Parts: sequence; C-alpha cells; structure tokens
Amino acid sequence: MTIDTVTDVFEEHRPVLVGVAYRMLGRVADAEDVVQEAWLRWSGADRSEVREPRGYLVRVTTRLAIDRLRQVKARNEAYVGPWLPEPYVTDFGDMVPDTAERAVLADSVSLAVLVVMESLSPLERAVFVLREAFGYPYAEIAAMLDKGEAAVRQLSGRARKHVEERRPRYDVDPVQRRDLTERFLAAAADGDLEGLMSMLAPDVRLVGDSGGKSQAPLRVIETADKVGRFLVGAARKGISHMSFRLLELNGGPALLVLSGDKPDSVFQLDVADGRIQSVYVVRNPDKLQSLAA
Repeated sequence: MTIDTVTDVFEEHRPVLVGVAYRMLGRVADAEDVVQEAWLRWSGADRSEVREPRGYLVRVTTRLAIDRLRQVKARNEAYVGPWLPEPYVTDFGDMVPDTAERAVLADSVSLAVLVVMESLSPLERAVFVLREAFGYPYAEIAAMLDKGEAAVRQLSGRARKHVEERRPRYDVDPVQRRDLTERFLAAAADGDLEGLMSMLAPDVRLVGDSGGKSQAPLRVIETADKVGRFLVGAARKGISHMSFRLLELNGGPALLVLSGDKPDSVFQLDVADGRIQSVYVVRNPDKLQSLAA
C-alpha cells in the first residue's frame, strides 16, 4: 500500500473505531487517544498479512480500549459525585442507512446504557459492544479477544442480562423526546413549576455530574416534586450571557447550555409513556470541551 492508501483505509474505518472506543470508555478524549494509538499500530504493521482491514483495526482498537478501561476504572473510584459519560455528538449520516440499525447504535450509546455498562468487567463490556452494537458474530469476537467461542457466548449472555436488568425503561422516539426537551426548556426557563411537574414522572430521577469542578447535586435527586423545585431554583439563579442549543448527543436530542460561547452544561432526558423518567445534567467542564466548537 502507498502512504495515501494506508491513510485512506484507516480514515474509511475511523467512525467505526471511534464508535467502538467511545462505547467502551464513555470518554471522547480517551476514545480519540485509543484510535490514535490504533493508527500508529496500523501504519507500522506488516499489512501484507492483513486480509480484512476493518476486522484488524477493530481488534486492535478493542484491545487498546480494554487496557485503557482498566486505567479509567481505577481513576473513577475517586470521582466526586455521580459519574456520567462524556456527551458525544452522534451523526450516523450515510454510514448507517437502515432505520433499525440506527436505533440499535443510538441505544448502545445512550447515557442510560453507558452508565449501566460501567459495572461490567472490561471483557464483558468489549463483548457486549461488539455483539450488541456492531453485530459481530461470536466466532469473530472470540478471535479478536483470543478467547474460546463458548467463553465469549457466556460473557455475552452475562453482560446482556446485566444490562437488561438494570437499564431504565425509556422510549427512543426522537420526535417525542425532542418535543419534551423543547417544552422542558421553556418551562424551566420560565420558572414554571406546574408546567414542569406535568412533564415529570412521579419517580423521576435527576443525575448531575460535576466531578467536583462546578455546581451540581452530589447525590441523585428523586421524585417529581424535588426534581421540579431543583430545576426551577437553578433556572432562577441563571448564568451570565446564557443561551441554548438543541443538538443530537448520545443518539438523542439534548440541550446544550452556553455561557457566552463557552459550554456550561448539557441536559438530556429519558422519556417513557409521555413523561420524563430521568434528567441527566453534565456540568464537569472537562467533559464539555469537545462541544466547544
């Protein structure tokens, strides 16, 4: 291969590699670091023996992500307050034309699922991502991880059961979620407690992630009354030169709050039966850097 061809092949598969790494790690910067390391391995490899570049690159990326995940888990043990994944701009574009496949990819990158996946072991998480999000056959996953196929099937079954038992119930209808997100913004900005309460499920939960670097609840807030009053109080305090943007993050509509041109926070909602079941608030400035553009 020429240098241009080597680069072109890697860039062709970069979106998939970033998708695998982010689902493994829940951090954009860590995912980009892993993909950069995969590029170094690819550019220095003996590619004459690589029959299927995508499979090779996914294998390298997955193994690097497993190693990085073990480091991240140790780092997260000292995290201040609740932990949420770093918001990730999702735009599958022409890469995924099928609606059903888009729904699977969006679900596998949702905040709710990524939070549950944090409690999986690195190997369980790798198998879950490769099987459930990207549809790799068990035999290929086994070859990628140097494991027996029977062991991979066992890991997959255990991981799937764990995620299904612990994931919150929510609807993925993007139109409904966007409508509720817009109404949520209007009610919170106006300090309309009654309007907010009409949208919140009785057992709604608000999870705030500040990492101890900005103001956010250090514990999960539960019940419609407490969540509604917290949101109205926060809106009344406000931030300087505040503006809003609606964009797609983690496979669904989200609200980006800006202070001037600087990202201040991200709000995303889980919706079921026409009511808001969960409110996720990311205010850790380290997790908002990728949204600065």
